[in-house]
Amino acid sequence: MARRGYLDIETTGFSRHWCDLTVIGVGYESGGDFECVQLVGDKIYPDALIELFKKAPVFYSYNGKRFDLPFIKAKLHIDLTDYAAHEDLMYRCWQNNLYGGLKAVEKKLGIARNTKDVDGRMAVALWYEYRNRNNTEALRLLLKYNEEDVRNLVTLREKLRNILE
Repeated sequence: MARRGYLDIETTGFSRHWCDLTVIGVGYESGGDFECVQLVGDKIYPDALIELFKKAPVFYSYNGKRFDLPFIKAKLHIDLTDYAAHEDLMYRCWQNNLYGGLKAVEKKLGIARNTKDVDGRMAVALWYEYRNRNNTEALRLLLKYNEEDVRNLVTLREKLRNILE
């Protein structure tokens, strides 16, 4: 079975021109096994991310075509589609009348989430709490949230595949 990759990023805001990358989560799934690697803060650099992207022939994201990949390109000056194919699951969701952000789609499909109280806005606050106050618990929660986003992309892809069959 081919290894599949999954991508989700955390940032300090929506503008790829004014905001920064804080966490890049890259997950790998094959035959029921899952692994998540996270690049954090100043450990985010092009060569590290390229090496992660070379480990799977295809990567999945949610709204990655409009957000994650352009943000990464603006900040790191790399086009990840040079290293692996990319499929944005948001468009497959739209084909199945599933609209909204990832959390809204998860809710509609019954995909469980442990970090229910964390959203993108809180992820920004958690990052600043970590950076400004060295609150490692805030970083731990941010990383857990990011990993859950990445892991739930696996479940979302599976559910979409079942809908289409």
